[in-house]
Amino acid sequence: MLLGEHEHSLDDKNRLTLPAKLRAAFEEGVVLARELDGCLAAYPRAEWEKLVERIAALDSLSEDARRMKRHYFAGASQGELDRQGRLVVPNALLEYAGLGREVTVAGVHDHLEIWDRAAWRRREHEREGSVEDVAERLAN
Repeated sequence: MLLGEHEHSLDDKNRLTLPAKLRAAFEEGVVLARELDGCLAAYPRAEWEKLVERIAALDSLSEDARRMKRHYFAGASQGELDRQGRLVVPNALLEYAGLGREVTVAGVHDHLEIWDRAAWRRREHEREGSVEDVAERLAN
């Protein structure tokens, strides 16, 4: 399971070093994709395949389904971690997520979210107090 909040920096070649304790999940490869909340998602290949099955099953005659497929698949990038546990973040994905040099990597069970650090902190501030409301709505 991918857990925790980790502060990291992108280097001059737009490489992100993943936290050492999370790297084993990506031994079979990594897929970097746009996420729904304005961040990036890094999926272990097996978890990406599960998401692909869900999205691919959507009816392509539906405009919403086509939009969802484009969102995830058109911007996705497959790769491997290098020996130092780094992955290259393509420019298009950097721009989508508004990533600066300072980023926060958040473990979200089956994938990682990669946020611009300032954006992550703003989101966390906005979430304070609202999580209880969300939990209540999901419970009913």
